[in-house]
Amino acid sequence: MKAIYRKMIALLAVLSMAVCLLTGCGASSGDEGGSSGSANGITIFNSKMEIQDQLLQMAEKYEAETGVHIEVYYSSDTVSAHLATRYASNNPYTLSMVDAKDIYALAEEHAEDLSGEDWVKDTEYAISINDKVYGFPVCVEARGIIYNKDAIEKTTGHEFVPEDYKTTKDFQKLIDELIDGGMKSPTAVMKEDWSLGAHYLAQIYEEQEDPDSFLMDLSKGSVKLMKNDKFNAMMDTFDVLMNNSYAKKSAISAEREVSEKKLAEGEIAFMFGGNWDWSQINQFDYTENMGMMPVPQDLDDGMNEMLVGGGSKYFFIDNSSSTSDEQRQQAKDFLNWLIYNEDGQSFLVNDCALVPAFSNIDLPISDPLGASVSVYTNAGKLVPNYNYLPDDHYAILGAMFQKYLAGMSDRKGFAKDVETYWKTKTLTSHSE
Repeated sequence: MKAIYRKMIALLAVLSMAVCLLTGCGASSGDEGGSSGSANGITIFNSKMEIQDQLLQMAEKYEAETGVHIEVYYSSDTVSAHLATRYASNNPYTLSMVDAKDIYALAEEHAEDLSGEDWVKDTEYAISINDKVYGFPVCVEARGIIYNKDAIEKTTGHEFVPEDYKTTKDFQKLIDELIDGGMKSPTAVMKEDWSLGAHYLAQIYEEQEDPDSFLMDLSKGSVKLMKNDKFNAMMDTFDVLMNNSYAKKSAISAEREVSEKKLAEGEIAFMFGGNWDWSQINQFDYTENMGMMPVPQDLDDGMNEMLVGGGSKYFFIDNSSSTSDEQRQQAKDFLNWLIYNEDGQSFLVNDCALVPAFSNIDLPISDPLGASVSVYTNAGKLVPNYNYLPDDHYAILGAMFQKYLAGMSDRKGFAKDVETYWKTKTLTSHSE
């Protein structure tokens, strides 16, 4: 898969150069150009939209404190395509924030070896390839069911204990109780392809006994999803969420902001998502007690007691001649500032509302969703992310999932769509 990814990067690079010749190299969406840095400064590529404003503010404060100038760029383009453009023009970022799969695909060729850095000993989430550390974990994120405890208790009249609703059967009973209590539609489902394809569907793979083997078998055509217990258990719960959604009649028209506002203010009780959603929820008049719980399932494999997650977003430092040794050191100093400086730690935890991936950071988590993730993380109850999904996975299968959400296909049809997609992929095993 790594080879396929690199071929794609190479192809994109060629296409990018061709486009540059035709268009005069106009800046891509959300990116204002810029170089890898000057003698007294570095550039950072940010692929996490929710913290762009915070990064820009941090850069000003960091320069005032250290004298090192930082330019921060965001692009909504696919990470691989955006970085291919930068490398094609010999203008890489000093620091790039990417997904784990991008580290595995790009690091050996483009990233600085960080094995000797002090922070390596303080995290379990750094990414290593062939005994070299390339990926600096920015935070820990996890997925599950977001709940509004206050809204549930107000409607039912009794205490809500998430652990009491591990099974889909019990979850459905609670939904029915909420409806009987006057909450007409207790759930929401985000329509976005990344939520459906990269998160909910991916969780079906991640909770298999051996995700690598499962996906290889799926690509060989030897897996029939309609006979797979995990697929059916997860889809049973999805059906409960879908069938009790406030937007059931117009599921593909539901806006994320509307869903999160309803959840924040207690009009609904549940929505599948992750702790990153707090950056949206906290914009509204949210109730005091919210949190995250595992996806209920009628299986006894223990997964209904765990969130799915781990290290999320990784920095790597450019190793090319376009970046000077001084800039690489400035980038390393910045990463150390995030982990060992009080202001850096506060930036991660308080300003960005992130769950830190480093054991030496003991600041209290500032939001309830992050606090839930921290509890599961500390208890060792995180199902690991699968970091090798193809780049087109969430776009293609997210669209197929949207058809299911809209009632344009049934479970059998969706299962066939997933099987058909994976038959086009040739995979190899991975070890992290």
